[in-house]
Amino acid sequence: MTNHYLNLMAQVDKLHRHNRQGSFKTRARYYEAMQRFSRFLADTFRLERLANVAPKHIYAYVTHLQEGGKAASTIKTDLAAIRFYHDLIPNARYKLPANNDLNLQRRKFGEVDRTWSEAEFNRMLARALECGREDFISIFYLGRYVGLRIHECFRIDTATAVKAVKENTLTIKGKGGLVRAVPLNSCVAERLRFHLKQTVRGHKLFVPDGKQTHEAIKELQAFIWTFRTTVQDPDSTRPMTFHGLRHSYAAEQYQRFIQAGSSPYEARLAVSRLLGHGRDDVTKIYLASLKEGDKSRRQLPEVAHD
Repeated sequence: MTNHYLNLMAQVDKLHRHNRQGSFKTRARYYEAMQRFSRFLADTFRLERLANVAPKHIYAYVTHLQEGGKAASTIKTDLAAIRFYHDLIPNARYKLPANNDLNLQRRKFGEVDRTWSEAEFNRMLARALECGREDFISIFYLGRYVGLRIHECFRIDTATAVKAVKENTLTIKGKGGLVRAVPLNSCVAERLRFHLKQTVRGHKLFVPDGKQTHEAIKELQAFIWTFRTTVQDPDSTRPMTFHGLRHSYAAEQYQRFIQAGSSPYEARLAVSRLLGHGRDDVTKIYLASLKEGDKSRRQLPEVAHD
């Protein structure tokens, strides 16, 4: 545990000890929410004082929860906990945004399409190329064609990349310490070779020396935020975040399993293994772009090239 997290939790504990409002169950639920929020603040912003929580922290946390597949009801409960504790702080510096300002969607299983179209993907690659961000190009490939979470991309070091290129399979540790092996296509393998030539042995491929991992992640997220309005398809209402590339990967792999003769359940199970989780309901969320009854007939997107 970092000192930033410990400092924040010391403040949460003090507020929690003096709080007598609400039922025991509600107080426990709100305390758990503040533990998660404090971890996020410490890891992402290195924040040390709850009194300094600002709207930017709330917006970032909501995006973090949405990209993690959390239901709108769960997010709203967590926000209620944050506001409750915020109201207990006597010297809070900022007013927190209301739910109406946070674009919270009611999530229904299998109804929110978060995928990127191939045109959007290629336009984002073009923006990265124009900015000279070869690292961003490779990370976009890893999200789109290997289905990695954003933090999994930044975890890749030279040893992991060498093994992946040699075996044509990327072995990565995901959420909860779950290890999975995902096949590579030739484009991703070539991108890894490119970065191996430029990275000192034992170092991470996408985290420059002198920079923290969370800082590198924030830089990529800021890049997407800056350019997404210029690359998004006209009239598209899909949320465009890095996590959407993982949705695109899941949808494509599901179709391949179906076309190979798997049943819908077998295809979802295979996709869940590639994604690194074991819940069928979560897999259905990733497949929201495929309308029920048409999942085996939707045309597969082509692999984008450099």
